[in-house]
Amino acid sequence: MDRAKKAESIEELKSVFANSGTVVVTQYTGMTFVEMSELRNRLRKEGAVVRVFKNRLAQKALDGKVGEKGDALFKGPVALVYSADPVTAAKISVQYAKENDKLKIIGGIMDTDVLSEAGVKSLATLPSLDELRGKLIGLLQAPATKIAGVLQAPAGQLARVVQAYADKNA
Repeated sequence: MDRAKKAESIEELKSVFANSGTVVVTQYTGMTFVEMSELRNRLRKEGAVVRVFKNRLAQKALDGKVGEKGDALFKGPVALVYSADPVTAAKISVQYAKENDKLKIIGGIMDTDVLSEAGVKSLATLPSLDELRGKLIGLLQAPATKIAGVLQAPAGQLARVVQAYADKNA
């Protein structure tokens, strides 16, 4: 790999670390092409990506921001799983690692914090950004629905009283 390609890869990695909610570092030793393609397809459906970079380039892109603990993640063949949503990459990676023991979660990087394997797994249990938005909208709409029900109740009662008088007179 010549210097221009290395510089381009480092810039790409810098943007990955800067723009991703979470970067999950995984080891994929022994995975077949079909298994890796299945993981890529699952991630693509949710807006996440898995890429393999050279460890040295990833360490240069981090530029010591995560310290030795972060540099220790990049040993052996690693793949980076990342997405804009902090939970999506972790959730799909952990789920796939449960199904396929060849994929191992090493840790993760969230902003400048280094996550352990347990940290990534606990992050995977959180609801995604879309789920949180749905819950928030449901909470905001619930009071309006209740108010509408309360306002409709007297009108319905009045209509039933008028109907009862009409039935009585008829």
